Amino acid sequence: MVMKLSKVYGMDVYTDSGRYLGRVQDIIVDTERGEVIRLVLESLNAASKEEMKKILKEKSIMYKNVRSVEDVVVVGR
Repeated sequence: MVMKLSKVYGMDVYTDSGRYLGRVQDIIVDTERGEVIRLVLESLNAASKEEMKKILKEKSIMYKNVRSVEDVVVVGR
């Protein structure tokens, strides 16, 4: 599936059981492979190194867990 990353920003994210997790605030991309790695549910803009680690651990989803991207993002947990 091909989709512009700009379309994914701001999308609501739900688990496959219907639980709301948040909105996509940032996307981490492996530029060498051209693959999305993570969807981040909290902005990384002004985060310190320690804050980034915490956000990546607690407020991000590995893209391999994404089941569907249509009107919302659905992830398996």
